[in-house]
Amino acid sequence: MTLFETSDITTTAWVLAFTAAIVIGLSKAGIKGIAVVNVTLMALAFSAKESTGIVVPLLVVGDIFAVIYYNRHTQWKYIFQFLPWIVVGVLIGLKIGNDLDEKTFKIGMAIIILVSVGMMYWWDRRKSKSVPTHWLFAGTVGIITGITTMIGNLGGAFSNIYFLAMRIPKNEFIGTAAWLFLIVNILKLPLHIFVWGTITTETLLFDLKLIPGIFLGIILGIRVVKIIKEDFYRKMILVLTAFGAVMILLN
Repeated sequence: MTLFETSDITTTAWVLAFTAAIVIGLSKAGIKGIAVVNVTLMALAFSAKESTGIVVPLLVVGDIFAVIYYNRHTQWKYIFQFLPWIVVGVLIGLKIGNDLDEKTFKIGMAIIILVSVGMMYWWDRRKSKSVPTHWLFAGTVGIITGITTMIGNLGGAFSNIYFLAMRIPKNEFIGTAAWLFLIVNILKLPLHIFVWGTITTETLLFDLKLIPGIFLGIILGIRVVKIIKEDFYRKMILVLTAFGAVMILLN
């Protein structure tokens, strides 16, 4: 079918896409790691590369709400350290992703998730409570975050590594990540529109119909985050990210 002639989209694709929108809301409300699931659902509903264009505007909507709600918890010093490297990674990902065929694109997404899960698990199991201060850490993780967020909207998994490594408390984690990805996702919009051509008038009209799902997810997510304890929150991030990795591999 020609993507996003909505009359041709199957009922199954609509259900998967709306569920993905709910997951985006849950993620932006602070349930980190679950964002991998929305990427998988969209890739199941549509082709992997084209699905990235649908997701970005939805992410921006979720980011805006998250920024409004969690703004007071934002730690800007981490954004200033991390963001320049992410921008470099986005530009690299723009070039890499533009030349990948569909099969390779999907395999790459699966590998990215697996690596991120392994790194996050290893980091959270470390005995040391010290945080890495060398610029090479922020640089490496930031560039990988930029590449993965451009190729498959999967940068959240690697940014989680950075924020977990910094030992940032739960609310500060959510507020800082909200501002970081609002900036990054807005920067990605023109790249999807003018370079990859994955965002069109039709995809935006399709996204409008999914926005209620985002709000539903945000409302549910805020309630869940309020009752989650700090230690459990860190473990939950790892488990949900691992679950998303399995879903990608089975796709």
